[in-house]
Amino acid sequence: MVLGFVIFWPIGLAILGYLIWSGRMGCGTKGMRNRWQQRMAGKWEEKMHEYGMTAKAYQPTGNHAFDEYREETLRRLEEEAEQFKGFLDKLSMAKAKAEFEQFMTERKSNASASNPNEPSSGAVPSASPA
Repeated sequence: MVLGFVIFWPIGLAILGYLIWSGRMGCGTKGMRNRWQQRMAGKWEEKMHEYGMTAKAYQPTGNHAFDEYREETLRRLEEEAEQFKGFLDKLSMAKAKAEFEQFMTERKSNASASNPNEPSSGAVPSASPA
């Protein structure tokens, strides 16, 4: 690409555009880490675990009162996080239910408007005696 810019700038620009478009530059991932970044993060975590450098924040400090306080606070925060997750799930379900009910209402109104002879209640039409 650099040689393309040195020789003739439109060639370098074309190569740069191709690299960005193909995803090889790592641009345009829209918040998602690309495969190379994921591999490097995984290797870094393996090395940290290998050298025993994980979870140092949760090791005992020697002060029993502080350790108990920290454990209680962490337990409480985990419970609150679970409760909040449940709340968000209920909220999401309520929103989905409301959207579905709105869809069904619009569907029924569109069906009854397009075919006025068809009963909208779902009742079976009575057959007239022949």
